[in-house]
Amino acid sequence: MSALGLFATLVTLASLFGVLNGLTLKLPNTIAVLVGALGVSLALLAADPFIPGISLHGMAMHVLGTIDLPATLLNFALSFLLFSGALDVDLGELWRRRASVLALALLGTVLAVVLLAGTMWMVFGLVGRPVPFTWCVVLGAILAPTDPVAVVGMLRRIGLPPGLQAVFAGESLFNDGVGVVLFGAALGYATGTGQHGAAAGLAISGTFLFEAVGGLLLGLVTGRVATWMAAATDERNLEVMISVALATGTFALANAVGMSGPIAVVAAGLSLGTKRARRALSHGTEDVLHGFWALIDEVLNSLLFLLIGFEVLALPAHAASFAAAALAVPVALAVRALSVVLPVWPMHLRRPDRFGALVVLTWGGLRGGISVSLALALPAATPARAELLTVCYVVVVFTIVVQGLSMERVARRFYPALARTR
Repeated sequence: MSALGLFATLVTLASLFGVLNGLTLKLPNTIAVLVGALGVSLALLAADPFIPGISLHGMAMHVLGTIDLPATLLNFALSFLLFSGALDVDLGELWRRRASVLALALLGTVLAVVLLAGTMWMVFGLVGRPVPFTWCVVLGAILAPTDPVAVVGMLRRIGLPPGLQAVFAGESLFNDGVGVVLFGAALGYATGTGQHGAAAGLAISGTFLFEAVGGLLLGLVTGRVATWMAAATDERNLEVMISVALATGTFALANAVGMSGPIAVVAAGLSLGTKRARRALSHGTEDVLHGFWALIDEVLNSLLFLLIGFEVLALPAHAASFAAAALAVPVALAVRALSVVLPVWPMHLRRPDRFGALVVLTWGGLRGGISVSLALALPAATPARAELLTVCYVVVVFTIVVQGLSMERVARRFYPALARTR
């Protein structure tokens, strides 16, 4: 199947699932696409033994193998999705909540890696499938970051207070870059290609500072250049094209020089969302720009969640792996709670809604395509790769389907005004 044919098939399936959802379940579109893909995948697995001479599973796996989800997301779709999410962030609220965002994106992510690694190391031993601790650290880095693809879409649907929305969005947008950096460091340590001992700590710290801070500064610079370019023209289509160049060019340049592409493109998107940048746009361009990026976001979200649903076909059928995955779900929730409460609790001590905010932040810690892509990017020779993939996939699907669908109910429980305004 050609690349165009494959793209057409995926878009058609996503559209079909979306229409069927609108007529029946009426779930959020991305979740409906994921559920539809899961249903088709399970149907293929169930029907495969009863159709002699044809391997439906093998055909599906062949098609999935041509997509290369890790490269597709991490090197292509991520630049668009992060940029689109950053454009919609309220910069004033984000700046006012900068301490909470920084604490969650940095301290919270690191804490989640450590807690997940230690707990899952014990879980794997408990189910009789021991996994080396170094690879449990890699698993922690895979599952620690929340996914902006899932989180930002959820915020739009629920209508949380602006300050809480800013914390949610800021954390999920920035901790992707932190998570990818930690994943690379953990993978290098686990495979023996990285340094060990005190030298490893210094190397990881230096790499993190260069990638994260360098990416942030690069994004701010390219955002300023794009603002200057937009101010030099009054053609709407050209201004939209400049935004596309900003998203893709910043991401590609950051990766080329060894900086964090995710952090750089988020900074670029935030820079284009400033009041100064908006004033540089010609009359009416801001609405066109947001409409364009909303469409890109919807298409890529649907395709990504569709692929996540089909990736169930790649999971090995090991009972012990699924037992570990079942235990990983409450573990991930508990770790999320600790990684939220411990970094930001001192900042919320005097806030009357502190308990509700922390509960909503905990339950809203959805994982998504980033985690799945990092897990699929594990080397083929990874010890217990099947167990790590299964745990990651089950946790991701649980957070998207169960937490995503119940998030509005949880939010209304602690913010009753939402029920009156919707």
